[in-house]
Amino acid sequence: MIKSFQTRVLPLKDIIFRLAFRITQNQADAEDVVQETMMRVWNRRNEWEQIESMEAFCLTICRNLALDKLRRMDNKAQSLDSSMDPTDYSHSANPEQQAVVHDRIQLVRQIINQLPEKQRSCMQLRDMEGKSYRDIATILGITEQQVKVNIFRARQSVKESYLKIDKIKK
Repeated sequence: MIKSFQTRVLPLKDIIFRLAFRITQNQADAEDVVQETMMRVWNRRNEWEQIESMEAFCLTICRNLALDKLRRMDNKAQSLDSSMDPTDYSHSANPEQQAVVHDRIQLVRQIINQLPEKQRSCMQLRDMEGKSYRDIATILGITEQQVKVNIFRARQSVKESYLKIDKIKK
C-alpha cells in the first residue's frame, strides 16, 4: 500500500499544490491543504481500487479543502506571493525589458486572482496544468460545457481588464 501511495499519489504533490495555491492565494495555506489532501487520500486507501483517476480524486479533495479553508477565512485571499515567480527572464538582455515583462506577468496574476473561484480553478487546470475539459469537469463537479464557459469568461475578463489597465498606464 505504501509503494502504491509513493507511485500513484506522491507524484501529484506539485499539481495539488498549484491548485491549492491558485485557490487560497497563500503559500502556507496551500501547503496545509496539500498535507490534508495527502492524509485524506491515505485514509481512503481501501477505496483506491474503485478509483478510476487518482489524479482527479486527489484534485477534487484538494479543491474542496481549499474552498473550505477560504470560507473559514471569510474569503480574505491574499495576493500571489512574488517569491513564487518561476519565470526566467534571462532571455531578455535588456534589464528594462525584463522589468516590463515581470510587471506584465504580475498584472496578469493580479487580474486572475480577482476572478471568481470557479473561473480561476478552470483556468488554472486548463491553461497551467494542461487538463482536458473532461478532467476539469470531473475535478470540479460540473459539466464540460460549464468548464468551457468558465474558461471563456475567465479569458475574456483577463483580456478586458488587462487592456483597460494597460490603456490607463499609457
